[in-house]
Amino acid sequence: MKRTTMQGPDIQVSAKEVFGIDTRLLVPAFSSTSELVPKIDPDYVFNPEVTSAILAGFAHNRRTLIQGLHGTGKSTHIEQVAARLNWPCMRINLDGHISRLDLVGKDTLLIRDEKQVTEFQDGILPWSAARPIALILDEYDAGRPDVMFVIQRLLEKDGKLVLTDKNRVIEPHPSFRLFATANTVGLGNLKGLYHGTQVLNQAQIDRWNLVVTLNYLKPETEAKVVLARVPSKNTERGRKLVSQMVEIANLTRKAFSTGDISTLMSPRTVITWAENCEIFSDPKTAFRLTFLNKCDEAEWPIINELYQRCFNEEVIEESSALMGAER
Repeated sequence: MKRTTMQGPDIQVSAKEVFGIDTRLLVPAFSSTSELVPKIDPDYVFNPEVTSAILAGFAHNRRTLIQGLHGTGKSTHIEQVAARLNWPCMRINLDGHISRLDLVGKDTLLIRDEKQVTEFQDGILPWSAARPIALILDEYDAGRPDVMFVIQRLLEKDGKLVLTDKNRVIEPHPSFRLFATANTVGLGNLKGLYHGTQVLNQAQIDRWNLVVTLNYLKPETEAKVVLARVPSKNTERGRKLVSQMVEIANLTRKAFSTGDISTLMSPRTVITWAENCEIFSDPKTAFRLTFLNKCDEAEWPIINELYQRCFNEEVIEESSALMGAER
């Protein structure tokens, strides 16, 4: 596998042919891969609107923010587009542990010629901005305020990154692209669903050129994805089971959005559940080990009711349900 070079894309691909969306857009791409290019998932299902926004980000250097509930595959969507363009890609999670020094850089002690010297090491932003890389800022709305202002200058088209600590000005590479994913579009934890998210400066949100929402797949589409990942379930009985699994997953998502439960089943969880069914040969046992045990015991009666609605049987013992209700 070839290593990442400083050269930009050298070919163009048809968005309609590669991604199956109704557009005449030609997107820059790389003819060869590199170690930073994500692996292609041949079973991945692209959302047309979100794919169009991401492709516009790559083709026209538009800063693109993808919003949606967790587990919808926001970051994966960007990665799978990048994979088919052979575009180097890097993800960073803007959790509370990411500091300004992590993004900008800091002085580091090194040993050179058996002597200890201090040398400035570029942080994530200057390193990636100087290269043909798609940088994904995960959990964008969870970033600390002092960290977010470091990013603000890069959000402007052709915006330069000024490192005041070293009196350096970094001109972004022409093929540098910036994406982000968020749960709340900078509005904070209004519904109590995402603790730790911040109310972001609206002047910064305004700098994002494109904002698009990614929702969960349609039930029939999600079922096809599960069957593609767990082909042993592609039988008459298995397809019925997977349909029931997707049904309860959607019920948990609705209950989560209304605040009735604090944990939902993402498509990834459904796939894991289907895989665990192969191990335990019992959907109920696999459900408990895959999802139920991750949930607050006080919410078990609600989840038990959802399971009963889809499978016509209870997933937990009556004593356990009562214990959860008393908490």
